[in-house]
Amino acid sequence: MIELCVEKSLHGVSGDYRLEVDLRLTAGEVVAFFGPSGAGKSTLLRMLAGLALPDRGRIKVGDTLWFDSAKQICLPPQKRQVGMVFQDCSLFPHLSVRDNLRFALVDRKDLKAVDEMLALTGLGNLQTRFPASLSGGQRQRVALARAMLRQPQVLLLDEPLSALDHAMRTQLQDEILALHRRFGTTIILVSHDLAEVFKMVQRVCCLEEGKIRDDGPPLKVFSPQHMVGRWQVHAEVLAIVPLDVLWSVTVLMGNQITRIVASADEVHDLRTGDKVLLFQKAFHPMLIKIP
Repeated sequence: MIELCVEKSLHGVSGDYRLEVDLRLTAGEVVAFFGPSGAGKSTLLRMLAGLALPDRGRIKVGDTLWFDSAKQICLPPQKRQVGMVFQDCSLFPHLSVRDNLRFALVDRKDLKAVDEMLALTGLGNLQTRFPASLSGGQRQRVALARAMLRQPQVLLLDEPLSALDHAMRTQLQDEILALHRRFGTTIILVSHDLAEVFKMVQRVCCLEEGKIRDDGPPLKVFSPQHMVGRWQVHAEVLAIVPLDVLWSVTVLMGNQITRIVASADEVHDLRTGDKVLLFQKAFHPMLIKIP
């Protein structure tokens, strides 16, 4: 069990606000923090990792207090069993892939663990190469492998795949889920990608200006009935037509036909006849295929 009960003053795009979160997460869950920029998602991850301190509150993982303002307890980051992967994967540029992984070990001589992780993540043929010679997807795979080698109680993923193309992002999503099945690590993911949230997590916590507005399974949280005023209706795809760099998608909502502009990621794997959820984000209509 992870107890996250924290408060912190923050500054967002709309001004100063108060981050106030009280969460209980089950060990082994895959959870997403979802919401607009500046809502406090990344700050929560940084507080869990010990890279940012709450003004007050309590963080408990299992039976261990990581932070308690009342008891003046604050474990330093190196003493927290946590792995973290950012969009910028932060590899050591002067170390090979193998040595980047080895650096994460508590026992630097445990070469068997490095060999097993290289094999598990398909990095064996890249182990002598340096980060500068790797693709973005390869660097993120190394960062994930390094984080998992720490055998963390919690793996924190702060939009690590957002800069990758769709094919590579899909591949690494599958690899993260495979690692989760293998190790059962609790994973907390920050993402703006609804398709990624639907695919990867069992629970989503929606943050707005430092408060959790919704919490539950993705299908419940993002259902049209639950998102009154933001979601529209279930719709059926009638046609998908390429534009210059975007796509025109014609959908049927009840007895009404409408056309929206969608990104390449939104229409990837979308076919005529598919059922979608049509919603509005920042005054822009968006859609997601219903699993």
